[in-house]
Formats: sequence, C-alpha cells, structure tokens
Amino acid sequence: MPKESCECIHTKHTPRSDKQLKQLQNRLNRISGQLGGISKMLEENRYCGDILIQVAAVESALQSFGYTILQEHLESCVTEEVQNGNQQIMEEVIALVKKLK
Repeated sequence: MPKESCECIHTKHTPRSDKQLKQLQNRLNRISGQLGGISKMLEENRYCGDILIQVAAVESALQSFGYTILQEHLESCVTEEVQNGNQQIMEEVIALVKKLK
C-alpha cells in the first residue's frame, strides 16, 4: 500500500516585507530567464559545453536562492518556534539543510 504524502500548506507567522518579496521575485525571474536562455540555446543547436556552463549558472543561482530562503527561515520561523518552546523544529531544519546540499 503506497504511503500517503501530506500536501500541507504552511504560512509564515511573520509575513515577508514588500521589499523582501520583490527581491526574491526578482531573483526567481532572473533564474527563469536563464532557463529560457538555455531553451533558446537548444533550439539554436548551440555547443554542448556552452549549454552546460549555463546549466551550472542556473544551479548555482537556484542554490543561492535556496540558502537565502533557509537563512530567512532560521531568522524568523525557526527562531519563533524555539522561543515558543518547540525544540522539534530543529529536526525540520536538519532535514531541510540535507535537502539543500
């Protein structure tokens, strides 16, 4: 019998500021643009090495974005949970760090 996954949706207790949202969205838009550039390179039958360089750039940008979100998570959500006495939040943090490797 397959294990059912929880499709839970969580929201932050402390909302992101408009400035934070804009910065994060701008970063994602740049990453999306890079992916579009790779797609165009494929259509143009560009050299494999050039495409791989762009793939590496997208991976790096996405990883950096993830670390930015992780930092925000640690500074807000995790801090709030620890202050409220939830020590189990650290298990979540460890799991998230492992996923970002």
